[in-house]
Amino acid sequence: MNNSNNKKRTGLSKPSGDRKKSTTTSKPAMDKRSQNRKPAVKKDSPNVPKPIKSDEIRLNKYISNSGACSRRDADIYIQSGNVKVNGIVVTEMGHKVKPGDVVNFDGATLMPEKKEYFVLNKPKNFTTSNDEDGDHRNVLELIKGATTSRMQPIGRMDKNTTGLLVFTNDTDIIRKFSLPNQKSPKIYQVTLDKNLKFEDLEKISKGVTLDGHKLFVDEVSYIENEPKNEIGIKLRTPNVKVVRAIFENFNYTTIKIDRVAFAGLTKKNLPRGNWRPLTEQEIINLKNI
Repeated sequence: MNNSNNKKRTGLSKPSGDRKKSTTTSKPAMDKRSQNRKPAVKKDSPNVPKPIKSDEIRLNKYISNSGACSRRDADIYIQSGNVKVNGIVVTEMGHKVKPGDVVNFDGATLMPEKKEYFVLNKPKNFTTSNDEDGDHRNVLELIKGATTSRMQPIGRMDKNTTGLLVFTNDTDIIRKFSLPNQKSPKIYQVTLDKNLKFEDLEKISKGVTLDGHKLFVDEVSYIENEPKNEIGIKLRTPNVKVVRAIFENFNYTTIKIDRVAFAGLTKKNLPRGNWRPLTEQEIINLKNI
């Protein structure tokens, strides 16, 4: 290839040897913003606010973390003068609690709980509802020996649905996954009353309209080496009832629904009815979703 042609093509050329070198070095023009920029303030300047210590938390969150009530209800107690910090009534919203502070809530001293996280492979005939039912027991019975802390399941699951269910006393995580715009992936294995037609599978993969709302399906497929009535479906909606509604919309009845994955967690090597604590990495992943 001709070198001169290459130079023209790339737009690069070396200065000729008879060209005089400039005696001054040219500086690029400063951006207008840069010209008007104020000199940086030193870190030790009194005008720079000190960063909030990571181990300080808002008073309402401290109360919520202790399991006494929700953060919103804690605000009401604080405003009404029913909360003391180190013996002093605090009514200031946004007050921060430091390690070692003693918080008295409505006459009782609070002890913040350690955050704990468990996953359960839920069996059939256990419900997440608090309603008393003589025929069906509550899922909390199954993790009774895991901890003395007051645990709650993330989301609801009816008595007939089996599979992965997460428990924690971290109210922030519970609230996070209860939001309507929470779009973490969930994978279900569904058993239908009859084989799913391929044309229906294709229609479901393009999304389903339920009650006037378009529901997007991430993935749907037959389960490998299983009959055609065994279907895998991946959704981002937190409502298990939607899974049944999808197939009912195409005139199929769901015989069984098993949640095999939730927000990146799986029930692999976890027998039905058993639980295990989440690993440190799993907790980090859950918080970062």
